[in-house]
Amino acid sequence: MTKAIVIHETGGPEVMRWEEFDPGTPGPGEALLRHEAVGLNFIDVYHRSGLYPLPSLPGVIGMEGAGIVEAVGDGVTEAAVGDRVAYAGLPPGAYAEKRRIPAHRLIRLPDTISSTQAAAMMLQGMTARYLLRGCYPVKAGDTILIHAAAGGVGLIVCQWARHLGATVIGTVGSEEKAELARANGCHHPILYKTEDFPERVKAVTEGRGVDVVYDSVGQATFMKSLDCLRPMGTMVSFGQSSGPVPPLDTAVLAAKGSLFLTRPSLMTYTARREDLTAHAGDLFDVVSRGAVTIAVRNTYPLAEAARAHRDLEDRKTVGSSVLIP
Repeated sequence: MTKAIVIHETGGPEVMRWEEFDPGTPGPGEALLRHEAVGLNFIDVYHRSGLYPLPSLPGVIGMEGAGIVEAVGDGVTEAAVGDRVAYAGLPPGAYAEKRRIPAHRLIRLPDTISSTQAAAMMLQGMTARYLLRGCYPVKAGDTILIHAAAGGVGLIVCQWARHLGATVIGTVGSEEKAELARANGCHHPILYKTEDFPERVKAVTEGRGVDVVYDSVGQATFMKSLDCLRPMGTMVSFGQSSGPVPPLDTAVLAAKGSLFLTRPSLMTYTARREDLTAHAGDLFDVVSRGAVTIAVRNTYPLAEAARAHRDLEDRKTVGSSVLIP
């Protein structure tokens, strides 16, 4: 019998239990995957806490993993037994030694990318891809603002945006994180605890404002982020680590310069198989060519997922983190 982190009720990290878990036999269109690494992401906290409800309880959280296909059901063409694969997105269930998963969500891994790298980059890297190429197509000469620039998504966005020729401004919480962001392509790190980030943005852009803001923090930064945009700039709100954004009177967007606002999700951008493979292909390309480096900076045993969640929520993690079964 294999094991998994199972939650029987929503709540804090203490609700996660390391228990025996039978993933079952893959049915039509499914694959059985033995994980070699599992990604740690803030959306896992939302599922654990109940902010984003799981389909049912008890259940297994986790949206990202990589490993070896051990069995496939009828009709599966996307993967074969023995393939090294990775995935990111719905349905949840990654915090397990083995899991069943719809095979159409699996992506075969190139030899140049390890399972640990893949588990650290699929969700965050494909998120960076839809941010930079879907929500607002970043091009040479653009200026962007990315919050949590030293986080997993942030470090990838910084590198990728700089590769595209953009000027990158990023908020961080410490001098250490500022240096890390700078080393990964952030031209102008801002220490948000001691600096007024809209004022710094105005100074860096000589009063113009940025073309796009990527905000995963939510409540604490949302309104000030709007003040960082140029007229007709784009606000991308893709997370809420500080809490949900309060209801917004859309007239504010007009008053602040006819702004555009979007609240995207990876699941929408990769719902179709062809979109999923396009996102993964672009990510594999920039990583394989060295334009983006995936550094796994925090590793935890899967059985200690509760400790990993505490560190994540306390802002103790930097960059990408993985759980090892």
